[in-house]
Amino acid sequence: MSGAEDADAAGATGSGPGGADPAHTDPAGATGSGHRSAGPVGPCRTGPDPAGTDPALTAEAAELARHYGLRPLPVEGGLFRRTWAGPPDASGRPSGSAILVLLTAAPDDFSALHRLPLDEVWHFYRGDPLELLLLAPDGSDRLLTLGGTGGTGGTGSGSGTGAGEGAVQCVVPAGTWMGARVAPGGRWSLFGTTMAPGFLPADYEGADAGVLAARYPRRAALIRALCRPGAPLRMPPAGDGEQP
Repeated sequence: MSGAEDADAAGATGSGPGGADPAHTDPAGATGSGHRSAGPVGPCRTGPDPAGTDPALTAEAAELARHYGLRPLPVEGGLFRRTWAGPPDASGRPSGSAILVLLTAAPDDFSALHRLPLDEVWHFYRGDPLELLLLAPDGSDRLLTLGGTGGTGGTGSGSGTGAGEGAVQCVVPAGTWMGARVAPGGRWSLFGTTMAPGFLPADYEGADAGVLAARYPRRAALIRALCRPGAPLRMPPAGDGEQP
């Protein structure tokens, strides 16, 4: 869920909400082409936007972003920081990668529908429940809620059962379209994703809302809500300055 390739650890150990989070501190700067690596804020800024939203929410999101060292995630949306990338193989793909992501209820602040060629694990950490839409290659769909107090609070798989309301972890199988937003009534959600092998920018494939709405008509309204008309469907390559 993210110019130079270096990750910004400057805000990661501050005295923000809930105190420091050593599990997501990145003093080394985590360089390389790992899971959505950080870049500076560029013209395609995404994430919490003061325009047209609650000033208190904007301030709260800014403090969370400062505390965790988060920056805008191009194309997909939200604020993020890569926290780990394993050693790269001969092709440059890291052995694994992990990111920390913040989404808020601000307008246009969501994880746009996309798919990856590898499995991805989503982890809920703090805040309000997160809605995760999954559209499987076989034409089936699921709307999961990560976080909150419902369900068992256990784990589940994007291709199986058990990841319902209150789940804190979900495995999204390779090739599954996925998109997320803060659940209605919530303010912000802090979560993370992990991949092994790790992420490369070329893995990201954004969704065409019209195509997916036709294939998954039951979820057409939500599909359109989780797509940005006219936005790029591919992530910039490494070294582009706005690449993740």
